[in-house]
Amino acid sequence: MLNAPENAPAAGRKPVAAVVLVVALALQVSVANRLPLPGEITPDLVLLAVVALALVYGSLTGIVAGFSAGLLADIIPPADHTIGRYALVYCLIGYVCGLAAGEMDRQSLVPFAAVAAGALAGTVLYAATGMMLGDPRSSWALVSRMVPLQVLYDVIASPFVVWSVLRITGRYEHRERSRDRMAVPAARYRAMSGRGSGL
Repeated sequence: MLNAPENAPAAGRKPVAAVVLVVALALQVSVANRLPLPGEITPDLVLLAVVALALVYGSLTGIVAGFSAGLLADIIPPADHTIGRYALVYCLIGYVCGLAAGEMDRQSLVPFAAVAAGALAGTVLYAATGMMLGDPRSSWALVSRMVPLQVLYDVIASPFVVWSVLRITGRYEHRERSRDRMAVPAARYRAMSGRGSGL
């Protein structure tokens, strides 16, 4: 079942999601991929952005954002794998994390749990699709070495990415809600002034 939180503004969802994904992709390619971290593994900023958008807007936006970001990650250099692997993986992660969108207000550890689960699932799914497609660089030995570091790096990077996305989208929703609150008194005032002038 696809869910979309009721308080998510439909008009601003697409531009905000697009900006978040483009910035995450640019930072991934220009900054994160060049970090000299142990294990030759880098934090997956695009995955973190997809998780954050799914947690804010629900599973439908998670699917669309995951597929779009994954497809862009598949074709942006230095892409050296079959096109569609990241699109499939991020799409599935966006859907699953979007299912937890309703828990965001009730439990503050949901983003960290979603990031850890997304990093684990992303690494395993990416390797599994590589093995199915005959990629010689995909093996269970490599996955068992990568998973702990990938989860660790993503959880460490999550406060910078996930909370930034939550703040950006939260500010936008707060602005929309304040506009909606002002629309009712203004409409009431116009209705009252129209009645008053007719007397």
